[in-house]
Amino acid sequence: MRTVVPLALSALVVLAGRPPGTRAAAAEALEAWMLGPFARHAAPVLAPREDAVFRCPVRNADVRWEAKDVFNAAAVVREGKVHLLYRAEDDVGRSAGTSRIGLASSADGVAFERRPEPVLFPDDDFMMPYEWEGGCEDPRVVESEDGTYVMTYTAFDGTTARLAVATSRDLVHWTKHGLAFGKAAGGRFRDLWSKSGAIVAALGASGRIVAARIEGKYWMYWGESDIFAATSENLVDWTPVEREDVLVKRLTHLGGGRYRVETPGTRTSFKVVVSTRRGRFDSALVEPGPPPLVTSRGILFLHNASNDRLNGDGTLPDGAYAGGQVLLDPADPTVVLARATAPFFRPESAPETTGQTPNAAFLEGLVFFQGRWLLYYGMADSRIGVAEHRP
Repeated sequence: MRTVVPLALSALVVLAGRPPGTRAAAAEALEAWMLGPFARHAAPVLAPREDAVFRCPVRNADVRWEAKDVFNAAAVVREGKVHLLYRAEDDVGRSAGTSRIGLASSADGVAFERRPEPVLFPDDDFMMPYEWEGGCEDPRVVESEDGTYVMTYTAFDGTTARLAVATSRDLVHWTKHGLAFGKAAGGRFRDLWSKSGAIVAALGASGRIVAARIEGKYWMYWGESDIFAATSENLVDWTPVEREDVLVKRLTHLGGGRYRVETPGTRTSFKVVVSTRRGRFDSALVEPGPPPLVTSRGILFLHNASNDRLNGDGTLPDGAYAGGQVLLDPADPTVVLARATAPFFRPESAPETTGQTPNAAFLEGLVFFQGRWLLYYGMADSRIGVAEHRP
């Protein structure tokens, strides 16, 4: 039996591709299945700070763990507050700063208080070969039915990015479970470059975003080129969705009226769910954003996209990161029902256009809190911003 919990709110609309400050002009582009419009808060909600010091257990030295950049935050509503689990970088090391994950909390979703030390970080543990010295990057968090928080994050060793999983009961103390694809196919995907795992969820009571089973399985979208899918029985061990590609027969002429037919057979590849598109804002790559939400219309999926200006959207800078939306079929979560042709969220303000990665508005956290949607995003990979939508 398929478990589909419809989103509690039915007013889901968006301003797709709106120029800065022209909400009325873009009203014609509204699509009933999309979420928005979102109005930005002018200032970042979190920025780097140099006074936070952490004793790194691997270096055995004090580091200013969020001195260089803070960005790409997951968002959770818990006990009447919004909590951000965010990526922070120090200013030492080979990888342009080791990444750790910090925790900040807010009573209004805008003014945050940070814990002095990170809550998830490279340690002298079984994950160190995968996390050092690049670090722990880009968390996304959902709840399970029993109230356990499940985090997907990128373990980066400085060479290869691998999707990993951790769990917590309180958002502070996290247990690492290893690589998301570590057990699948006998370990065949252990060294696969994999990032950005967004687990399909549904909006529950009091703003809880809870992982949703579909036909008895959990689903996740992942990838940093095209977007792929994976399934799980327990939210910890994941198996990528594959497909068999039939290879084309090859005819070789041998002369004298003779020829040889070669039938290579089939090969297995990952099933592409969302691909790049020539001439669009998502021409260079697509990558998951916040956890997708099961709604009465389908699975609503906010994603990130990068632009190749020569082959993409001429109104966006080359390499710009903007936000798109896709609606997927709950009967088969690999099937796209609808897709925005223009970005609903693009880099506009100075904090979004200048920084570690210029022209980047990278979506990663989404919550419903105090009657409005709050969308948290990385600003040029250097700060964290928030935009809100009131239904």
